Amino acid sequence: MSTAVNRHVTDLVRVELGTHRLTYLPDGHVQLNPRAWFPDSPEAFWADHAGHLDEEGFLPASVGALLVEYRDRAMLFDTGFGPARIPAEHTIPPLGRIEGGGLPDALAAAGSTWEAVDTVAFTHLHDDHVGWAGQEGLRGARFAASAAEWRGAHRRPAGQPVAVEDGQEVFPGVTALATPGHTPGHLSYLIRGGPDGPDAVVVGDVLHSALQLADLTWRAASDIDPAEAVRSRHKVVAELSRPGVTGFAGHFSGAVFGRLSASGSRLRWHPLG
Repeated sequence: MSTAVNRHVTDLVRVELGTHRLTYLPDGHVQLNPRAWFPDSPEAFWADHAGHLDEEGFLPASVGALLVEYRDRAMLFDTGFGPARIPAEHTIPPLGRIEGGGLPDALAAAGSTWEAVDTVAFTHLHDDHVGWAGQEGLRGARFAASAAEWRGAHRRPAGQPVAVEDGQEVFPGVTALATPGHTPGHLSYLIRGGPDGPDAVVVGDVLHSALQLADLTWRAASDIDPAEAVRSRHKVVAELSRPGVTGFAGHFSGAVFGRLSASGSRLRWHPLG
């Protein structure tokens, strides 16, 4: 299924994609209660995959952002959870602890700054994706999300909001891919690393774990429209299945970058970096 281990990603991970450099910036992590987060999944599945769970029985998920550098420009996908920690007893039942705080140091370690970022593209506007969006250094940046996300947002990032549509370019070589279901206006993104590729797909919360590839019909507890979310999973899997495509799945534990292979109906995530 996956070679990812039962931990969230805590280190910078970098992938060179032709004309673009992609760097994962870890911010923190969240614990997912596997049976509550994936309520359609059978109990026996988690018994067979207990090695992917932490010592408390949760499925670890990474939380962070993706820095994309192109020539002398830089953009971010999402901005992590922010400078906060929520203990397990205060979270909703599908979740355990949620922690952020590492993104500024990770950005500096990658050799960049908030001020260098001219575009922030959000997959959606849940708290674990907009946590650092209020940074003073981002006030001059364009903040891209779908119109449906802006309409439903309960937190307004500090930059200049721009509503983007399916297929629209938000940064050189980066286009939006409509993948609703988790939220009404969720977007994934396609990155083309030059005229002839290679390509990358920013998955967002279409998938939360490589183990979810066992059955694309499993809904996540926070999917607003489960049937639409299933269609979006198939859409993203089709993109990931193209030859040479790199996937970025920011919540995957152990391996946020990877490639997808299919053997019959079986899908497998092959970690990179």
